[in-house]
Amino acid sequence: MLFNPTRDQARQFFIEAWRKRCGGVPASALETIAADVIAMHPEYHALLVAADALTREWTPEDGAMNPFLHLSLHLAIAEQLSIDQPPGIRALFETRRSHHGNVHDALHDILDCLGETIWRAQRERQPPDGAAYLDCIRRKAG
Repeated sequence: MLFNPTRDQARQFFIEAWRKRCGGVPASALETIAADVIAMHPEYHALLVAADALTREWTPEDGAMNPFLHLSLHLAIAEQLSIDQPPGIRALFETRRSHHGNVHDALHDILDCLGETIWRAQRERQPPDGAAYLDCIRRKAG
């Protein structure tokens, strides 16, 4: 279902994952990972149960990141770490985790680099550059 979801399907996935977590309802493995990511972001909890969660817009002019984009990037990173793709990302994550002393700040270092990598790929109409992505994470360590 999530290989190429619509905006509403992606949002509904996060809303449903959080609903299941809050209700103690069994969830799929991916929903459990998503709910774990959401749990790290208490600032999004009220949003995920709000009536306008599916329709609300976030624009760069608002100065706030779209929470669904943020959660989606976290989910992508969880997958990358689970399979160490691009190769070496898991070791870089461990370095960032040691540096910060916690998982969430380490993930945000990677998230910043993933966002930049995706932005560059879209701007240049090229596939994402895995080497540049890893270099960005390495620079965070400097």
